[in-house]
Amino acid sequence: QVQVVESGGGLVQPGGSQRLSCNVVGSIFSANALRWYRQAPGKAREWVATIFNSGSTNYADSVKGRFTMSRDNAKNTVYLQMNMLKPEDTAIYYCQFKNTCGQGPQVTVSS
Repeated sequence: QVQVVESGGGLVQPGGSQRLSCNVVGSIFSANALRWYRQAPGKAREWVATIFNSGSTNYADSVKGRFTMSRDNAKNTVYLQMNMLKPEDTAIYYCQFKNTCGQGPQVTVSS
């Protein structure tokens, strides 16, 4: 059974940084793409970033230049480094591996 376990999140001031981690258990990791999504209060879930098995990445325009997604295949883990955070980045962030999502850590950007 595949499990997706995220960590990180919390409260950060505008302009600050945070790193989210996503560990996948129970499946071959290196051959698959992974994605981050987020959902803000009262809004639909939106795609944030994708990392492919090659290591190449795509980002939503709203986070491009501020967020960086990376992967460590030896640890079955992907990361989302978030810099220059804005209040509008406040959301629950979900990591998706195939059809499985994690529990979604809360990221709150506020002064």
